[in-house]
Amino acid sequence: MKKASLKDIAQKAGVSTALVSYVLNGKERETRVGEAIAKKIREIALELNYQPNHLAKSLRSGKTHTIGLIIADISNPFFANIARVVEDEAKRNGYTVIIGSCDENADKSWDLLNVLINRQVDGIIIVSSEGSESQIQYLKERKIPFVLLDRHFPEIQTDFVATNNYKASYDAGIHLINGGYTRIGIIAYDSKMYHMEERVRGYKQALAASQIRFQDEWLKQVRFDKMEGQVRIAIDQVLSLPEPVEALIFATYGLAINGLRYINELRLKVPQDLAIVSFGQAEVFDLYYCPISYLRQPLELLGKTAVEFLLAKLVNPEEEVRQILMEARLIERESSRAKK
Repeated sequence: MKKASLKDIAQKAGVSTALVSYVLNGKERETRVGEAIAKKIREIALELNYQPNHLAKSLRSGKTHTIGLIIADISNPFFANIARVVEDEAKRNGYTVIIGSCDENADKSWDLLNVLINRQVDGIIIVSSEGSESQIQYLKERKIPFVLLDRHFPEIQTDFVATNNYKASYDAGIHLINGGYTRIGIIAYDSKMYHMEERVRGYKQALAASQIRFQDEWLKQVRFDKMEGQVRIAIDQVLSLPEPVEALIFATYGLAINGLRYINELRLKVPQDLAIVSFGQAEVFDLYYCPISYLRQPLELLGKTAVEFLLAKLVNPEEEVRQILMEARLIERESSRAKK
């Protein structure tokens, strides 16, 4: 079956192909096409099942109306939800999103970047992985529009939309201290990524502000690719100290899930034996027998703002660099209730 063309619609409507083109591209107001005619053209296009040729359109405009999104870990509900927000917001603005997950791996991130560049996306939103600074420099040199989401490199001047991780972690620490906990541990990734360092810094600052001396054994850092086994070892270590920790902050959702699974196996009671606060929101935290206190990052706003920044850059590549830190909110649940 032959595909319907603009010419077919024009013939059936008794108007010029240019007029049809204006209407189907949403430009009837600019060209003062009458409403009745515009409606008739749309109905005929629908009836003939007209499909616009995006390839031809992009060849004419030099724009593909697609943006790339590289996220760190699709199995993390935080990133899955952010991807959905980015997709919805982009669609509202007439853009399609191509999504890839790099699994916290810089090589995989580089492969995805190349695929997106070869697909000639108009711009890219990136949740960076460790060791990917050279990729960001490459995009800057090539003048490929991009915005960093959730993570950024303070030494590289780029557009970014992220959470104030220092403050979020500080709030978690103060909340536990106010609840009467003084031996507080944190399990984080063994990573030089700025957002992770900021989460550790915020936790340490909360202790210092409350005159609690930080102990090196309270900080446990695990590798993303060896997470399950190393989280178990970390929990064993903080619980077998001469004075075991009474509370734990998990620096990511993935760490929390692995940790809670092991805490269950050990038959420990939360919060009686161990109080918990975690980063990252997920339904799972509500389903646990003891609802988990967590730091709610404004993912809706993060995703929408990243798209907004990128689209502004596509309109005006010389746009000033825009950087924003958003506040997370501590949602207090049963898992960190005050000691009796």
